[in-house]
Amino acid sequence: MQDWISRFEGLDGLDERLKRKLTAQSRIVTLKKGARVFGPGAQADRLLLLLEGTVRVQQHSEGGREIVLYRVQAGESCVLSTATLLAYDAHAAEGVAETDLRAAAIPRMVFDDLVATSREFREFVFKSYSRRIRDLFFVIDELAFRRVDIRLAQRLLDLMDAEGCLKATHQQLAAELGTAREVISRQLQEFQRRGWVKLARGAVKILDEDALRDLVVTV
Repeated sequence: MQDWISRFEGLDGLDERLKRKLTAQSRIVTLKKGARVFGPGAQADRLLLLLEGTVRVQQHSEGGREIVLYRVQAGESCVLSTATLLAYDAHAAEGVAETDLRAAAIPRMVFDDLVATSREFREFVFKSYSRRIRDLFFVIDELAFRRVDIRLAQRLLDLMDAEGCLKATHQQLAAELGTAREVISRQLQEFQRRGWVKLARGAVKILDEDALRDLVVTV
């Protein structure tokens, strides 16, 4: 159990007594791909520190639109869960397991105690919180000021595998970028017309990676 603490920068600075307390009162949990990790309106009763897998954190509008806010990777914690724990509030977004997950679950009681008594644990919590808030500001900046074609090109490059392929529907890509499916469909068709990508049902094949990268660096 104690091995998981070393995976999180900042927790390895805890003294041995606090490490023993943290591992003794926490537990390892597993979730299957597609499972809901948390949802809007749910109270946070634990902090999950991700050991394996990826969590997609997304928001839904009243009109049914969806946007991916960020992803939590192994070695990270979720800022929204941290915020709800600190504020004794409910979640405002949804977390979904993109892969099978394995995580260390710190109960609220232990979280509250360590935040109140351990400077090292507080620094770990707030440094993680600060990094993710910067990520959210980046999302806001992208939505407000960056062209959709550039954002789409960047996301295709981010999501493609070693063979230049990615499995994603137009709706899923629209959720990634916080826009309408029709907008993404038109833009993908334009990329295909230019010979940059090849479209298939639920998939995109990158044909000209350099052209997409050139578009991304467009000022």
